[in-house]
Amino acid sequence: MILNRAERMLARRYLLPGQGEGFIFLVASISLLAVALGVAALIIVMSVMNGFRAELFDKIVGLNGHAVVQGYDGRLGGWEQIADAAKKTPGVTSAVPLIETPLMATANGRFEGALVRGMRVSDIRSNRTIMGGVVAGDMRSVTPGSGKVAIGSRLADTLGAYPGSQITLWNPEGRSTVMGTVPREVTYTVGAVFEIGVYDYDKAFVLLPMQDAQELLLMGDQVGMVEIQTTNPDRVDEIIAPIRRMVQGRGGIVDWRQMNSALFQALEVERVAMFVVLSLIVLVAVFNILSSLIMLVRAKTRDIAILRTMGASRRGMMKVFVTVGVTIGSLGIVLGIVLGAIFLYFRQDVVDGIQAVTGQNLWDPSVRFLTDLPAKPNPVEIVAIILTALVLSFLATLYPAYKAASTDPVQVLRYE
Repeated sequence: MILNRAERMLARRYLLPGQGEGFIFLVASISLLAVALGVAALIIVMSVMNGFRAELFDKIVGLNGHAVVQGYDGRLGGWEQIADAAKKTPGVTSAVPLIETPLMATANGRFEGALVRGMRVSDIRSNRTIMGGVVAGDMRSVTPGSGKVAIGSRLADTLGAYPGSQITLWNPEGRSTVMGTVPREVTYTVGAVFEIGVYDYDKAFVLLPMQDAQELLLMGDQVGMVEIQTTNPDRVDEIIAPIRRMVQGRGGIVDWRQMNSALFQALEVERVAMFVVLSLIVLVAVFNILSSLIMLVRAKTRDIAILRTMGASRRGMMKVFVTVGVTIGSLGIVLGIVLGAIFLYFRQDVVDGIQAVTGQNLWDPSVRFLTDLPAKPNPVEIVAIILTALVLSFLATLYPAYKAASTDPVQVLRYE
């Protein structure tokens, strides 16, 4: 929409308060602020929701892979052939054997359920999620036969077990004797403490070298599963289809969506619901733009009539008032982007400040899975938010602009 010099002058004049128009300027300023808050709220909430999904996906999939081949009885026969065939499958980047089973852990007279995981040392070293989360001790000390294990940070706090402490793992399926099955208990030394950032994992994980886990669980050379990573997790079904046919009868394959379907589906539904609900804030804000423009048109009726008698066209008057409304909306959008960026940058400080003032724990990791407030702005979503606010601002200007353009100079100036 191109304005000529006179129309630009009028639009600029109507954006600034004139004599006796302080109230109209106040309403317009409130409209601008309302648009800014609506846009900022949308950007903040959508970024945080994206951050939740990305963080959960990275941490959960970083430990469990994009798909897992599991044996029906907890033991996967012929896992070497399965792993080799998986590595040769197009789209598969790695196939890692694992042992994973729930056991009981004790230390310092305390008992706690633990999820024991056995991995090859080379796979432990190459796992960025694990190696990047070491908070105490040295993961390099966890080697086969060393008698050392790595445990999650929350489990370490619960048991009071830290690097150098002793921890005992109980396997109820021990050796059979004439007196019955005797549970097997093995004592290890904590070599490292790591933190994944997902509470349920940090409070339960005990990581052992593969050979030590096989000895603890009396599994010989067998493993429980093979973890598969792919080039594209969204195409995991298509990629692992050949592997699914190969393991039929020996085990089953579960992908990351099946393992965490309820969680990720809930997050997706919540993202859509939050976008729709928070868009109502922007809608309310543009109604403020509508009301301020109606007031402006009413206040400028005589001026509009004089301009019409001097040759101003209806189309020109419409462009002036549409420009005024869209400018208010655009300035609000820019301010909203700035506010959203500032909040996201200092988001954790804001949470900590609110907790300090209220004395409430707003970020309990046992409830919210993650230990920090994540955020991941999506440029596509931000553009969609900006376009939505612009379109709503434009639509809000049409009625006042039409009323201004429809002003009849004869009726207004009849008694002047």
